[in-house]
Amino acid sequence: MAAAATVGGLAAYAWSAGGDESSVDPANVARTELPGLEPATGEPELAGIDTASPAPGEVVQVTGPFDDRFTTDHLTVAGGAVSGRLLITSDVSEVLELQVLAGFYDEHGTFLGTGRAVYHLDGGSDHADDAGPPSELQEFHVVAPRRYADRVAAATIGVPVLVNE
Repeated sequence: MAAAATVGGLAAYAWSAGGDESSVDPANVARTELPGLEPATGEPELAGIDTASPAPGEVVQVTGPFDDRFTTDHLTVAGGAVSGRLLITSDVSEVLELQVLAGFYDEHGTFLGTGRAVYHLDGGSDHADDAGPPSELQEFHVVAPRRYADRVAAATIGVPVLVNE
């Protein structure tokens, strides 16, 4: 195994140093496996998004892995959607990826389903020309699926993805 790791390391060095990658035999490259670790599938979820039972007209934030990096305000639920703003407090770098997960509930506190708002920084624009510091305020609007949008009376929200520069 140590020999395979050494050969793999040398092959990686040859490639990064401009060597001919066609001369690297893939059978000799080191492989890494982490026993018991399953690769991620699907979208990230948050515990409590479907069990909070908020009161009608209420938007409740559920605990997520990035809660110490933002604050929320202007949270509203109306017209089959939940909206609000996130103020990124962790640093002043640009937001690259953001996902807001919403859970929707009827007037009796029964969970109906989820929706998401996903933000990706547009890599095609030239951010060097932007004047001033990056925006730390991110607005979101998550629309409930059509099949139950007319019954939405309350919501939960959480942030399972937040990536800054």
